Amino acid sequence: MSLRYQISLRILLISLFILMLGGTIAIWQARNAVSNEVDSSIKLALQLIKFSMGTTQSNETDWVYRLSTLEQTRHLKIQLKKPSGSIIDISSNSLATELEDTPPNWFINLVVSNYPKAEYQITTFDKHFLTLIIQANPMDEITEVWHETIAFFSSILALVLLTFLSVHLVFNKTLQAIQTIVETLKGIEKGEYDKKLPDFSTQEYDSIAKAINHMTEVLDNTQKQNQALTQHSLEIQEEERQHLSQELHDEFGQSLTAIKVMAVTAAHEKSDTQQITGSIIEICDHLMTVLRSMMKQLHPLILTELGLKATLEDLLHHWQTRTPSTQFQLHVDDPVDNMDKTIVIQVFRVIQESLTNIIRHANADQVSICLQINPKHNMLDLLIDDNGQGCDLHNISSGFGLQGMAERVKLLGGNFELKSHPENGFQIKAQIPLIMTNSVSEKYHYNLK
Repeated sequence: MSLRYQISLRILLISLFILMLGGTIAIWQARNAVSNEVDSSIKLALQLIKFSMGTTQSNETDWVYRLSTLEQTRHLKIQLKKPSGSIIDISSNSLATELEDTPPNWFINLVVSNYPKAEYQITTFDKHFLTLIIQANPMDEITEVWHETIAFFSSILALVLLTFLSVHLVFNKTLQAIQTIVETLKGIEKGEYDKKLPDFSTQEYDSIAKAINHMTEVLDNTQKQNQALTQHSLEIQEEERQHLSQELHDEFGQSLTAIKVMAVTAAHEKSDTQQITGSIIEICDHLMTVLRSMMKQLHPLILTELGLKATLEDLLHHWQTRTPSTQFQLHVDDPVDNMDKTIVIQVFRVIQESLTNIIRHANADQVSICLQINPKHNMLDLLIDDNGQGCDLHNISSGFGLQGMAERVKLLGGNFELKSHPENGFQIKAQIPLIMTNSVSEKYHYNLK
């Protein structure tokens, strides 16, 4: 059921209730008004007759004349009954008189009630007794009430129609705004982030439009950042493959060629076998060194064999050797070695990238790394702090290193936070839940000692 239909139905039901309530009140008031008007007219007529009797006595003809002057009294039928029983109609009004605009019978039946009938004895100067009969004739009053009721209900109907018209006009404008918003949201769903909602005259819709436009800008920027990060990752992957290919060609290819040449030379009787053997051993040692270096770049075996804590100690020792002017501090809780390998490798890459950025850009002489387990909240807390030159965070939004670290933490369901000010160091803070759900809804549970 549409919103327009629901509102229209409610307005119709309320209008019908108002009409029924108003009709009931109108008929009740009309009934009381007719009754009060009739009572007042009868009392007035009796007062006038009594006043006339108190002033003088008249014969029958004079009374007929005097009473005929009351024929303009509204809502009354006046009759004079002779001693013989014959009745003289004084008032020209009659209950049976039908007016051209007589109300319908159902309205008359609802409004008319039992009205009193007054009889008054009159004595003429010749000692004859006449009976004055005064009874109600409320048709003209009922007719007036009927016209007032018609005007009242016409006003109500006009107001209802005006309300329906106003509601439909407002709804047409509202539904147009809603349709515009829905179409824009459908475009956003398809990735059309360049579509913007216009300004609306209605404050509520304008607030929604501004919120959606802001959301669209954020989504657009996020998509562009993700695309740039993906492109950067592909470029790094291609560079690594090219580097591996070059290393294999330069180191392994040339060394294997040299070994083959030496093996062919050693086949001659006059060759110096001892010298050739020593050269082959030196080449093999060099190849083993190169192989270990390449394997360490691809994936540190120590991380799998000895755990995260030992790997981080080895990593810091490597950087300490290369940058002796920088002082490194490391605090790692022992239970981190019991975490799942999915968290371990990502945390290691975050720390590895952080140290690379610090050495390259921070000009820091003190670096602190803290990795702790929070058993109360079942979280892994990571804090990397340096006293380097710092930076303005608004000017490094395009840094792929920081974006990559943030994405690694978010993939683990964690929070990633940066704090820095120029000449005031740089801080990386991350919180990673130790129970998470990955992209294929697999749950990892970690038993920490």
